[in-house]
Amino acid sequence: MPEIRIPRIPRIQLNDGRTMPALGLGTYRLNGASGATAMADGIRAGYRLLDSAFVYENEGALGEAVQWADVPREELFLVSKLPGRHQRREEALRTVEESLYRAGLDYWDLYLIHWPNPGRGLYVEAWRALLEARERGLIRSAGVCNFLPEHLDVLVRETGTPPAVNQVELHPYFSQKPQRAFDRRHDIVTQAWGPLGRGMGLLGEETLRDIAANTGKTVAQVVLRWHIQSGVVPLPMSASPERRAENLNVFNFELCDADMAAIDALTRPDGRLKGQDPAVYEEF
Repeated sequence: MPEIRIPRIPRIQLNDGRTMPALGLGTYRLNGASGATAMADGIRAGYRLLDSAFVYENEGALGEAVQWADVPREELFLVSKLPGRHQRREEALRTVEESLYRAGLDYWDLYLIHWPNPGRGLYVEAWRALLEARERGLIRSAGVCNFLPEHLDVLVRETGTPPAVNQVELHPYFSQKPQRAFDRRHDIVTQAWGPLGRGMGLLGEETLRDIAANTGKTVAQVVLRWHIQSGVVPLPMSASPERRAENLNVFNFELCDADMAAIDALTRPDGRLKGQDPAVYEEF
């Protein structure tokens, strides 16, 4: 029987001194036994960063997957997120603890504020709670999701500590160049949720199909490679073992400058998947 070769995923530096895999597995809609099976298979296939959330209701499934996959905990980089309804300090700390209990873990490698919910005005309090959770050893790194530059400016001004990561919607139809540039200037790693455009027809885009044909890769691989060369950590999600394996196989080729520019040109002013503008969107 031929030996199964597990792809090696490079790691990138965070501003708190730790490192993180350059690509991860999104787990949105991976729930219950089937979700745990898919996540465990993903770990066996080579994924080491797995991104879950309180509101996905799959932290327990992630914990089961870790047990089933039988990969040393220290090799994994496990992530979850604080929901908008628990942004007050005491609630936030209890939520982190409950997240760990559900997953059967001693710590999260990265814990994120899921949305700023600026209308409530609590995201600074939530950020201070995550920094406290880090001091207590409940989490190793602290970050945010869907934070605009104005929200990040407030965090740094009020606490002096920038997030290690900002996870935002990002794909060729919504390339977020200004946000990426802001994050880079502040030494914040940008992660991408929905990196393949989730049902927007992105994978049928003629420009991408042409590049895929010329490189001998699939369209999904081309898009994920664009993310990586743009300095972004993509978090593709798939329930298919074949697609998960395909999405890992993106570190053995490069896109030329012309291909990168052609993909950049696909961005749209209204390219958000569901119009969820963090300036006004509220998540609970």
